[in-house]
Amino acid sequence: MAQRLPQIQLDVFKPLRELVTDNIRQAIINGDFPPGMRLMELQLAADMGVSRTPIREAIRKLELEGLIVMIPRRGAYVANFSIKDINEVYEIRTALDVLSAGLAAERINEEELEEMERRLISMRPAIEAMDIPKIAEEDSAFHDVIYKASRNERLISIISNLREQINSIRSKSMLYPGRLSDMMEEHRMIVDAIAQGNPEAAEKAVKTHMENAERTLLKAIEEKSIEEEEATDKRPGSYRKATK
Repeated sequence: MAQRLPQIQLDVFKPLRELVTDNIRQAIINGDFPPGMRLMELQLAADMGVSRTPIREAIRKLELEGLIVMIPRRGAYVANFSIKDINEVYEIRTALDVLSAGLAAERINEEELEEMERRLISMRPAIEAMDIPKIAEEDSAFHDVIYKASRNERLISIISNLREQINSIRSKSMLYPGRLSDMMEEHRMIVDAIAQGNPEAAEKAVKTHMENAERTLLKAIEEKSIEEEEATDKRPGSYRKATK
Protein backbone atom coordinates (compact mmCIF):
# COMPACT_ATOMS: atom_id res chain seq x y z
CA MET A 1 0.00 0.00 0.00
CA ALA A 2 1.76 3.13 -1.24
CA GLN A 3 0.16 5.66 1.09
CA ARG A 4 0.19 5.32 4.87
CA LEU A 5 -2.72 6.70 6.89
CA PRO A 6 -2.16 8.84 9.97
CA GLN A 7 -2.59 7.32 13.42
CA ILE A 8 -6.04 7.74 14.95
CA GLN A 9 -6.21 10.41 17.67
CA LEU A 10 -8.33 8.81 20.37
CA ASP A 11 -8.78 12.08 22.27
CA VAL A 12 -11.24 13.24 19.60
CA PHE A 13 -14.85 13.07 20.82
CA LYS A 14 -16.07 10.71 18.12
CA PRO A 15 -16.65 6.92 17.93
CA LEU A 16 -13.57 5.00 16.76
CA ARG A 17 -15.37 3.45 13.79
CA GLU A 18 -16.31 6.94 12.55
CA LEU A 19 -12.74 8.19 12.90
CA VAL A 20 -11.45 5.21 10.93
CA THR A 21 -14.15 5.62 8.28
CA ASP A 22 -13.39 9.35 7.92
CA ASN A 23 -9.67 8.58 7.58
CA ILE A 24 -10.12 6.05 4.79
CA ARG A 25 -12.81 8.12 3.05
CA GLN A 26 -10.57 11.18 2.98
CA ALA A 27 -7.67 9.17 1.56
CA ILE A 28 -9.95 8.04 -1.30
CA ILE A 29 -11.32 11.54 -1.91
CA ASN A 30 -7.81 13.06 -1.90
CA GLY A 31 -6.60 10.46 -4.37
CA ASP A 32 -4.10 8.96 -1.91
CA PHE A 33 -5.94 5.67 -2.47
CA PRO A 34 -6.52 5.66 -6.25
CA PRO A 35 -9.32 3.79 -8.09
CA GLY A 36 -8.62 0.07 -8.34
CA MET A 37 -6.29 -0.02 -5.34
CA ARG A 38 -6.71 -3.01 -3.03
CA LEU A 39 -7.29 -2.15 0.63
CA MET A 40 -5.57 -4.55 3.02
CA GLU A 41 -7.23 -4.74 6.45
CA LEU A 42 -4.02 -5.64 8.30
CA GLN A 43 -2.05 -2.79 6.74
CA LEU A 44 -4.81 -0.24 7.38
CA ALA A 45 -5.10 -1.40 10.99
CA ALA A 46 -1.33 -1.14 11.49
CA ASP A 47 -1.16 2.32 9.90
CA MET A 48 -3.90 3.73 12.11
CA GLY A 49 -3.01 1.82 15.26
CA VAL A 50 -6.37 0.10 15.62
CA SER A 51 -7.74 -3.44 15.48
CA ARG A 52 -9.27 -4.97 12.37
CA THR A 53 -12.84 -4.63 13.71
CA PRO A 54 -13.26 -0.87 13.04
CA ILE A 55 -11.49 -1.37 9.69
CA ARG A 56 -14.10 -3.94 8.65
CA GLU A 57 -16.91 -1.63 9.84
CA ALA A 58 -15.43 1.26 7.87
CA ILE A 59 -15.11 -0.83 4.72
CA ARG A 60 -18.78 -1.91 4.99
CA LYS A 61 -19.87 1.71 5.44
CA LEU A 62 -17.78 2.94 2.49
CA GLU A 63 -19.08 0.09 0.36
CA LEU A 64 -22.63 1.36 1.01
CA GLU A 65 -21.47 4.85 0.02
CA GLY A 66 -20.14 3.43 -3.25
CA LEU A 67 -16.51 4.34 -2.58
CA ILE A 68 -15.38 0.73 -2.11
CA VAL A 69 -16.32 -2.46 -3.93
CA MET A 70 -16.01 -5.94 -2.46
CA ILE A 71 -14.85 -8.63 -4.89
CA PRO A 72 -15.54 -12.22 -3.74
CA ARG A 73 -12.40 -14.13 -2.73
CA ARG A 74 -10.24 -11.10 -3.56
CA GLY A 75 -11.13 -8.41 -1.03
CA ALA A 76 -11.89 -4.68 -0.91
CA TYR A 77 -10.93 -2.28 -3.70
CA VAL A 78 -11.34 1.45 -4.22
CA ALA A 79 -14.24 1.92 -6.67
CA ASN A 80 -13.45 2.88 -10.24
CA PHE A 81 -16.34 4.97 -11.57
CA SER A 82 -17.54 4.45 -15.12
CA ILE A 83 -19.22 7.11 -17.26
CA LYS A 84 -22.52 5.34 -16.58
CA ASP A 85 -21.88 5.52 -12.81
CA ILE A 86 -21.18 9.25 -13.04
CA ASN A 87 -24.30 9.90 -15.11
CA GLU A 88 -26.49 7.99 -12.67
CA VAL A 89 -25.06 9.65 -9.57
CA TYR A 90 -25.39 13.13 -11.05
CA GLU A 91 -28.97 12.48 -12.18
CA ILE A 92 -29.99 11.66 -8.62
CA ARG A 93 -27.77 14.25 -6.98
CA THR A 94 -29.05 17.02 -9.25
CA ALA A 95 -32.67 16.20 -8.44
CA LEU A 96 -31.97 16.18 -4.70
CA ASP A 97 -29.85 19.35 -4.75
CA VAL A 98 -32.54 21.17 -6.72
CA LEU A 99 -35.11 20.11 -4.13
CA SER A 100 -32.89 21.20 -1.23
CA ALA A 101 -32.25 24.61 -2.84
CA GLY A 102 -35.96 25.23 -3.31
CA LEU A 103 -36.66 24.33 0.31
CA ALA A 104 -33.72 26.43 1.53
CA ALA A 105 -35.04 29.49 -0.30
CA GLU A 106 -38.21 29.17 1.79
CA ARG A 107 -36.64 28.17 5.13
CA ILE A 108 -33.13 29.62 5.43
CA ASN A 109 -32.32 32.04 8.26
CA GLU A 110 -30.00 35.07 8.37
CA GLU A 111 -27.20 33.21 10.12
CA GLU A 112 -27.14 30.58 7.39
CA LEU A 113 -27.15 33.20 4.66
CA GLU A 114 -24.15 34.85 6.31
CA GLU A 115 -22.42 31.47 6.46
CA MET A 116 -22.91 30.98 2.71
CA GLU A 117 -21.36 34.39 2.07
CA ARG A 118 -18.39 33.53 4.32
CA ARG A 119 -17.81 30.30 2.43
CA LEU A 120 -17.72 32.18 -0.86
CA ILE A 121 -15.16 34.61 0.56
CA SER A 122 -13.04 31.76 2.00
CA MET A 123 -12.97 30.01 -1.35
CA ARG A 124 -11.33 32.89 -3.23
CA PRO A 125 -7.81 32.65 -1.68
CA ALA A 126 -7.94 28.87 -2.01
CA ILE A 127 -8.69 29.25 -5.73
CA GLU A 128 -5.88 31.78 -6.16
CA ALA A 129 -3.49 29.32 -4.53
CA MET A 130 -4.98 26.38 -6.50
CA ASP A 131 -5.37 24.56 -3.17
CA ILE A 132 -7.73 21.85 -4.44
CA PRO A 133 -8.28 20.11 -1.05
CA LYS A 134 -9.20 23.47 0.53
CA ILE A 135 -11.45 24.39 -2.40
CA ALA A 136 -13.23 21.05 -2.11
CA GLU A 137 -13.62 21.55 1.64
CA GLU A 138 -15.14 25.02 1.23
CA ASP A 139 -17.36 23.85 -1.63
CA SER A 140 -18.72 21.01 0.51
CA ALA A 141 -19.29 23.39 3.42
CA PHE A 142 -21.13 25.81 1.10
CA HIS A 143 -23.54 23.11 -0.04
CA ASP A 144 -23.89 21.81 3.53
CA VAL A 145 -25.47 25.14 4.49
CA ILE A 146 -28.10 24.68 1.77
CA TYR A 147 -28.84 21.14 2.90
CA LYS A 148 -29.14 22.24 6.52
CA ALA A 149 -31.42 25.12 5.54
CA SER A 150 -33.76 22.69 3.75
CA ARG A 151 -34.80 21.46 7.25
CA ASN A 152 -35.23 17.94 5.84
CA GLU A 153 -33.06 15.39 7.66
CA ARG A 154 -33.87 12.47 5.35
CA LEU A 155 -32.93 14.53 2.31
CA ILE A 156 -29.63 15.46 3.94
CA SER A 157 -28.84 11.82 4.71
CA ILE A 158 -29.49 10.64 1.15
CA ILE A 159 -27.46 13.47 -0.39
CA SER A 160 -24.53 12.75 1.93
CA ASN A 161 -23.94 9.26 0.52
CA LEU A 162 -24.16 10.42 -3.09
CA ARG A 163 -21.88 13.38 -2.47
CA GLU A 164 -19.05 11.19 -1.21
CA GLN A 165 -19.12 9.28 -4.50
CA ILE A 166 -18.77 12.51 -6.45
CA ASN A 167 -16.13 13.97 -4.12
CA SER A 168 -13.70 11.16 -4.89
CA ILE A 169 -13.46 12.20 -8.55
CA ARG A 170 -14.53 15.84 -8.75
CA SER A 171 -10.98 17.24 -8.45
CA LYS A 172 -10.65 16.35 -12.15
CA SER A 173 -13.34 18.90 -13.00
CA MET A 174 -11.94 21.54 -10.62
CA LEU A 175 -8.59 21.39 -12.41
CA TYR A 176 -10.24 21.93 -15.80
CA PRO A 177 -9.38 25.39 -17.26
CA GLY A 178 -11.99 27.98 -16.34
CA ARG A 179 -14.08 25.69 -14.14
CA LEU A 180 -13.22 27.34 -10.82
CA SER A 181 -14.18 30.84 -11.96
CA ASP A 182 -17.43 29.47 -13.42
CA MET A 183 -18.09 27.66 -10.16
CA MET A 184 -17.75 30.89 -8.19
CA GLU A 185 -20.23 32.65 -10.48
CA GLU A 186 -22.67 29.76 -10.15
CA HIS A 187 -22.36 29.84 -6.36
CA ARG A 188 -23.08 33.57 -6.39
CA MET A 189 -26.26 33.01 -8.40
CA ILE A 190 -27.36 30.33 -5.93
CA VAL A 191 -26.77 32.60 -2.93
CA ASP A 192 -28.62 35.50 -4.54
CA ALA A 193 -31.64 33.38 -5.44
CA ILE A 194 -31.89 31.84 -1.97
CA ALA A 195 -31.38 35.23 -0.29
CA GLN A 196 -34.28 36.62 -2.34
CA GLY A 197 -36.49 33.77 -1.12
CA ASN A 198 -37.10 32.69 -4.71
CA PRO A 199 -37.45 28.86 -4.85
CA GLU A 200 -37.77 28.71 -8.64
CA ALA A 201 -34.63 30.78 -9.23
CA ALA A 202 -32.72 28.80 -6.59
CA GLU A 203 -33.70 25.50 -8.19
CA LYS A 204 -32.69 26.75 -11.64
CA ALA A 205 -29.33 28.05 -10.37
CA VAL A 206 -28.48 24.76 -8.65
CA LYS A 207 -29.58 22.72 -11.67
CA THR A 208 -27.28 24.77 -13.90
CA HIS A 209 -24.44 24.38 -11.38
CA MET A 210 -24.77 20.59 -11.20
CA GLU A 211 -25.13 20.16 -14.97
CA ASN A 212 -22.04 22.27 -15.61
CA ALA A 213 -20.07 20.32 -13.00
CA GLU A 214 -21.00 17.00 -14.59
CA ARG A 215 -20.31 18.24 -18.12
CA THR A 216 -16.87 19.50 -17.13
CA LEU A 217 -16.02 16.30 -15.26
CA LEU A 218 -16.93 14.14 -18.25
CA LYS A 219 -14.96 16.41 -20.56
CA ALA A 220 -11.90 16.19 -18.28
CA ILE A 221 -12.15 12.40 -18.13
CA GLU A 222 -12.48 12.16 -21.91
CA GLU A 223 -9.46 14.38 -22.54
CA LYS A 224 -7.42 12.46 -19.96
CA SER A 225 -8.32 9.22 -21.71
CA ILE A 226 -7.22 10.62 -25.07
CA GLU A 227 -3.91 11.79 -23.56
CA GLU A 228 -3.27 8.34 -22.13
CA GLU A 229 -4.04 6.67 -25.46
CA GLU A 230 -1.69 9.02 -27.30
CA ALA A 231 1.05 8.40 -24.73
CA THR A 232 0.60 4.64 -25.18
CA ASP A 233 0.83 4.97 -28.98
CA LYS A 234 4.18 6.79 -28.64
CA ARG A 235 5.79 4.05 -26.56
CA PRO A 236 8.37 1.87 -28.33
CA GLY A 237 6.80 -1.30 -29.69
CA SER A 238 3.24 0.02 -29.55
CA TYR A 239 1.09 0.53 -32.61
CA ARG A 240 -2.44 1.44 -33.63
CA LYS A 241 -4.27 -0.41 -36.35
CA ALA A 242 -4.43 1.61 -39.52
CA THR A 243 -7.88 2.88 -40.44
CA LYS A 244 -9.16 2.70 -43.98
